[in-house]
Amino acid sequence: MAIKAVQQFMLGTVMNKEAQAADTMKKMKAAGYDGIELCGFMIHPSSFMVKMMTKAAGMPVGNGGKLDWKRLVAESGLQVVSVHQDLGSIERNPVAIAEEAKAFGTGKIVVTGMYRFPYNDANEVKKLAARLNQAGEALKAEGINLLYHNHNCEFLQVSGGGNAYQILIDETDPAFVNFEFDSYWCAECGENPLDVMEALGKRMKLWHINDRGTKQTGPCMTPILKSDSMELGTGAMPLALLSEKAKAAPIDAVILESHRNWIDKSPVKSFECSAKFLNAYF
Repeated sequence: MAIKAVQQFMLGTVMNKEAQAADTMKKMKAAGYDGIELCGFMIHPSSFMVKMMTKAAGMPVGNGGKLDWKRLVAESGLQVVSVHQDLGSIERNPVAIAEEAKAFGTGKIVVTGMYRFPYNDANEVKKLAARLNQAGEALKAEGINLLYHNHNCEFLQVSGGGNAYQILIDETDPAFVNFEFDSYWCAECGENPLDVMEALGKRMKLWHINDRGTKQTGPCMTPILKSDSMELGTGAMPLALLSEKAKAAPIDAVILESHRNWIDKSPVKSFECSAKFLNAYF
């Protein structure tokens, strides 16, 4: 059975102090979650630039980088399913990155996409695939598996047809690179996440889950509404079908991540609500 986890990025505002972080993870455990996915930007002190970039992207890292995450995780009883890292850090020191992952008890490192990268340039995407292969091989030598996490930019059309994500699937070596699939970002740009799951097959090792819709009630001012993140089972994503597809892969973990539009603006209330869906399907 897949581990049920929450991505640390969702929890930046409720993990700023030791007691607050411990309480948040206690509530995760009580809601039915088995694990947490850590982020390199949040288990170490972040620079001002990183804080500004993540905040602008709607994913503030908070001020928890100085906390003792190894102790907090150990005391929580949650399992670390993976650690998100940037590709540059892996390339500079794969041994240190691998050792930190192993210290948290996980065998997975996830690259979370590239900043200021031309995803619509097929040649550049192929070069990225080559870098991922090299990084994955270096981590594999240390006993760690590398996964790639998509957002929506990977589904940009590239010259000659197709999209960057398919190039990454085709050009990476399954021995060194596999995938953490995010179905929300795939659907957000009009792609069918079921089709992408089919293309990934057994290479989908982790699944980032989120729902998509609107909390609009009453009359609409215009006939067009903007969609956003939703608690699982309250939006329009075909999550039941996606869940069956993910379990058939089979995935190692299903990981909740949303960045806003939470019930009462609370990520805790949001993950507690979403746990009802996850506990029913996993």
